[in-house]
Amino acid sequence: MNKKVLVSSIALAFVLVALLSGFGSGAPARTSATKLAAAADSLSYLPASDGIALIDVRRMLNETMPRILAGDPAKLAQANAEIDKFKTRTGIDPRTFDRVVMGTRYTNPSANVTKLETVAIAHGTFNAKALAAAARTAANGKYREEKYRGATIMIVTINDRMKLLGLWDIRLNDLAVCALDPNSLAIGTLPNVRAAIEVGPGGSRANGDLILLANRDPTAVIGFGANIPRELMTNLNVGNDTIAKDAGSIRQVYGSIGSTDSDVSLMLVARTDSAEAANNLNDMVTGLKDIGGLFIGRMDPARKALAQSALDNLKITTRGAEVEIKTQVAATNLASVIK
Repeated sequence: MNKKVLVSSIALAFVLVALLSGFGSGAPARTSATKLAAAADSLSYLPASDGIALIDVRRMLNETMPRILAGDPAKLAQANAEIDKFKTRTGIDPRTFDRVVMGTRYTNPSANVTKLETVAIAHGTFNAKALAAAARTAANGKYREEKYRGATIMIVTINDRMKLLGLWDIRLNDLAVCALDPNSLAIGTLPNVRAAIEVGPGGSRANGDLILLANRDPTAVIGFGANIPRELMTNLNVGNDTIAKDAGSIRQVYGSIGSTDSDVSLMLVARTDSAEAANNLNDMVTGLKDIGGLFIGRMDPARKALAQSALDNLKITTRGAEVEIKTQVAATNLASVIK
């Protein structure tokens, strides 16, 4: 394999990861009509989006996270402490969520800059008055309310880094929260929460295609789908003409993250603009798989075990204009990448 293909393969790996990023124990949960209805209720408030993620919060917190961190009680305690911290600082308890849908919209405030605007719609059991009281108490004076189209938006000033659901590190400045109905809560920046109020329970028809993509596997812990405009790929600046051309052919990505008692699985599909582009993309990913072992040897033992398992289980399939990537790893091996 020549150096150009090698560099391109490595770059493609980071591109695919970037696209994907853009979220107790017991028997595996089954998808019920109630869960699907919860997702539909949450999605009905989602503004027109470029990317959508569906997160089964109850399974993530009660099954997946404890299984991943089963061998590291200190990290499990830390993750739970982060959830408690979020509740203390915002008045919102993520453990009351059944499901969260996240909608992301791309904006370009200036040339070569892409910004992600995200709103989360949480489904659960909420008491609007109790929530407002908890938010006021948690904010310690850094709190205000705004009326918008008959709804009450609570704005809490955080100005701190926190971990969403105990796992994802984010920076929170002003957090806007609004109870849309007794079971739906909008969370995000003030403009994005206003957008959810504007959509109302009738829903936005603009998200139909992405909803179908994100819900390809209704039993997944996380499902996602996103449109990939050329501007987004251009702004990633992968620094290689070959990889830029192949990555620029991607029009949509979708997939899911699932879990069982012992494993966590990933499916990622890149939908390109032609069968030829998909074959080129397949060649790049296959090249990465072929040379992956060269880099795994340099990792620390814990990460090496995770990377080797993911590489050994990696399956790449091309169907028409789509490239599908699947892999799975032991749940406990993922603890090494959670800080």
